[in-house]
Amino acid sequence: MSWDTFNWLGPIAASCWFAALFILFVLKKPLLADLAMIAGIALLAVFIAGLWVSLDRPPMRTMGETRLWYSFFLSLLGFLTYKRWKYPWILALSSIIASVFVGINVLKPEIHSISLMPALQSRYFVPHVTVYILSYAMLGVAAIAAAFQLVRIGKDEDDRRLTSFIDTVTYVGLGFLLLGLLTGAAWAKEAWGHYWSWDPKETWAFITAAAYMLYIHLRLKDVRPKLTLSIPLIGFVLLMITWIGVNYLPAAQGSVHIYS
Repeated sequence: MSWDTFNWLGPIAASCWFAALFILFVLKKPLLADLAMIAGIALLAVFIAGLWVSLDRPPMRTMGETRLWYSFFLSLLGFLTYKRWKYPWILALSSIIASVFVGINVLKPEIHSISLMPALQSRYFVPHVTVYILSYAMLGVAAIAAAFQLVRIGKDEDDRRLTSFIDTVTYVGLGFLLLGLLTGAAWAKEAWGHYWSWDPKETWAFITAAAYMLYIHLRLKDVRPKLTLSIPLIGFVLLMITWIGVNYLPAAQGSVHIYS
């Protein structure tokens, strides 16, 4: 498979997700909605596997390739959390955001060389990128839930259950984020001889992790619920800066994390 395949397969996957939302919210047929969601997720999974084979390397190098993984993980996690906690709005918002990333990839795939530079030919490459993108997806779901909770806090008897859900997703997402930091440090030691260099990407990753740790601290203190719930939203903005925004900073142009 190639990115040319994605130009039609990606929109089909997104169409499956929107069809699932229509079936769920309008036709009220959850089983058919589940099948449509699974079909869209499966199409992305097949494309990722096919791209991996055709490139003869993990499709995790370019920004477009990481957006592809993000669409896959976010749609999958949105579906799984919907099935577990029965919040249809999480399914809707995660599907919409995943579709936006699919659309960006159709318009701007950001394709570079097929080969991997020596720094990327490491045993840490796949686990590092995978846990990071998985954490981004989980923390994205947490941000969606936190925004919803902020709107209705104090107005619904289900508040405590939703807050517990936000805690769970944030804690697990932060765990994957910290695992990404650790594997990245080990990779940096292997590739460049040092664990940490305060590279712009590393600095923003540290700031992002600190924001989520502040959320955990405030939740354990159980004070100022509105301020606490705003942190997953702030953290997600910081996460987007770490993932995408840093690449456009002048200080990052000589970064070891810029591989294009």
